[in-house]
Amino acid sequence: MDRLKILFITNWYPTKEEPAKAVWAREHAKAVKLYDDVRVLHCAGSDLSLKRLWRTEEESNEGLRDGIPTRRVWYRPLPIARLSYLVYLWSIFRTFQQIVKEGFRPDVIHVHVYDAAGPAILIGKLNHIPVVVTEQFSSFPRGLLGRLDLLKAWFAFRWANMVLPVSQALQKAIENYGLQAHFQVIPNVADTALFYPPSGVRVDTPPKRILYVGQLVPVKGVPYLLQALSRLSQSRQDWHLDIVGDGAARLEYENLAADLNLSAQVAFQGLKTKREVADFMRRADLFVLPSLYETFSAPAIEALATGTPVLATRCGGPDDFVTKDVGLLVAPGDAEALCNGLDHMLDHLHLYSCTEISQYAAERFSPEIVGAQLHAVYNSVYYPTTSASQSRSSA
Repeated sequence: MDRLKILFITNWYPTKEEPAKAVWAREHAKAVKLYDDVRVLHCAGSDLSLKRLWRTEEESNEGLRDGIPTRRVWYRPLPIARLSYLVYLWSIFRTFQQIVKEGFRPDVIHVHVYDAAGPAILIGKLNHIPVVVTEQFSSFPRGLLGRLDLLKAWFAFRWANMVLPVSQALQKAIENYGLQAHFQVIPNVADTALFYPPSGVRVDTPPKRILYVGQLVPVKGVPYLLQALSRLSQSRQDWHLDIVGDGAARLEYENLAADLNLSAQVAFQGLKTKREVADFMRRADLFVLPSLYETFSAPAIEALATGTPVLATRCGGPDDFVTKDVGLLVAPGDAEALCNGLDHMLDHLHLYSCTEISQYAAERFSPEIVGAQLHAVYNSVYYPTTSASQSRSSA
């Protein structure tokens, strides 16, 4: 079928201040671009300095656009929360009108995360445009939704044409809240043009390099990883851990590493660009994900795309894709289980095929694969009669 026009509406997206924020949304947009035309409307949040109720501008930084036309909108908060929400709705509605006036009338609206679905669904109903929602929010499996958020989620999932959780675990967590929708699991994207295996054979010489990539916040389980490595260091010293990322708990974790006498073997590398992260992954022998909860874990599939085996906890999302052929799953929140898993994998790295792991990832998470899945969803909601007749004919 012909290329459709897809408008992403999201409250989460990379910005100059937070270039790593919700990169997965932009990766989805880049995958969509292979099959359809796509633009992004990003509500960048409230701005007390605004003289008007709202302001919008086109993103000019190509590093942030990454090939995707992106329009941002800010709104001025008011003292009364309900009135502020009305201003938020109005700012997105007016920005949508401006995008249409510029010649881009979407065939489908694709929302990223339920909290942006309110204005998107209202726009969709008023303009007869189908709406799909990609869901990523970790508050579902963590049981943290408040009453207002639950109401927003109910509204989004009740009226969206389709809801696309990024993992089976996330769909189950949504359903555990009693929320119903037309679900289809579609994963995040690994940019296989950037995350590819090393050209040569990995050299199996000490120290064996372990890599963690992610935020330094409690839910990521980094203290359990450091405690596991402290246990491991009592029996073997043939390893080194690089921690790539930053967060509110970084100083706490650096102090914990020092207290556990790990400073010589653990390096906190800070924030890195995607290209730098890919280089770290190609140099790594093992990627580790010690999280307590994950709706998916984009870094884990990016590691797989580079051919690096993954040791992850059974924290939700990775349960869908970490198999015995590409890695190992252990219990979350258990330093001993992590220690045993690390010890086992470090002894058996030679059993993992870099080529087979990267191929496994490409066949499931490449932009071509995920983009085609999203294209099929768009067609199913834009041409529902045609899609239904095709389904009947193939049955």
